[in-house]
Formats: sequence, C-alpha cells, structure tokens
Amino acid sequence: MAGTLTISTLSDGTNSTSATNPIRGSAKAWVNFNGTGVVAIRGSYNVSSITDNGTGYYTVNLTNAVANANYCVATSTQYYNSYGSGIWGRAASANNFSTTSFTLSTGTVNVGEDEEVVCAALFSS
Repeated sequence: MAGTLTISTLSDGTNSTSATNPIRGSAKAWVNFNGTGVVAIRGSYNVSSITDNGTGYYTVNLTNAVANANYCVATSTQYYNSYGSGIWGRAASANNFSTTSFTLSTGTVNVGEDEEVVCAALFSS
C-alpha cells in the first residue's frame, strides 16, 4: 500500500531544517558529461541522455519531467589548454526550456566549441 509521510522538520540529530528547504532547494536534475568526440555522461541525476546537436550544442534529456519550464539551470565548462591544464570558465548557456529537456550552448563569444567537461544543474520549486 502506497502512502505519504508528512513531516515539517528534518534532523540528523545535530542540525535541523524545514522539510521545505530540500524540496525547493535541491537540484531536480544534474549532469557532468564529456562534450567532445562521442558525448558521454560521467555522472548524473534525473538525466536520461545527452543529444549532440553539433559543435558546442547539446540537448539534455530528463528522465522524469519537471512540473513546468520556469526553472533555472546553472552551468560550467572545462577545457584543456596546450599545457594539458584544465581551465574552467568558457561560456555555457542554457535555453529552450521544456518540462522534459533543455539545450546547452558552449564555447566562446559567437563561436560554438565542444568542451571536455560540461556540467549543468536544474533547480525548480
């Protein structure tokens, strides 16, 4: 028999928080993937797949739909310079929000570029 557990406060014995905080404040989906060559997910939550739509352009497909398309996506990328050092900070922007997917564009100003590491986290109430 399915049921609902209703609580107002969560505690680990030392720290307490309102049950609303993790419901509203935790990522509803996140992904870390290789955006070069064969696109591959390294780690994820609620992301079923990544579609490679061309140089520096990807679709992130969600396993479970979110309630609406009014959400926030935080992004980051990493590329490797000629010395083999990882450098964070190239642009990544999210757009085309739907309840089941969003797109990511990566690269520099007006130039799409595949990145070695692409990360995105979706936050929604």
